[in-house]
Amino acid sequence: MWPFLLLIESALSTKGVHMIFSESLKKNEDFKKVYGKGKSIANRHLVMYVLENGLKRNRVGISVSKKVGNSVVRHRVTRLIRESYRISEEHFKCGYDIVIIARITTKDISFEEVKSALLHLKELLHI
Repeated sequence: MWPFLLLIESALSTKGVHMIFSESLKKNEDFKKVYGKGKSIANRHLVMYVLENGLKRNRVGISVSKKVGNSVVRHRVTRLIRESYRISEEHFKCGYDIVIIARITTKDISFEEVKSALLHLKELLHI
């Protein structure tokens, strides 16, 4: 890893773990824009929408429906997806808004399977 990234990571490690090349997608209008104009692809566990954002970083949003389970289950699934993305972040091209939607089957799978599903979608979308 590049030396300056190690410095950034070590500086951030005291405040918690943060994504280096990305930020969160939070506004409802941003989600709607990605849903409406973005390209989508799905597998058994996840659906991913991607739209170029014209920035030098990715913005990532995660959506987990109430159909997946109660709040504890939904929060666990969200954490699994976020951590899978954070660990694999360097493999993603920059400049995209990405929305990741969990399907109902996601609640019953392991972290490694979530990570594998996420990377599978990344490869299919060529990002």
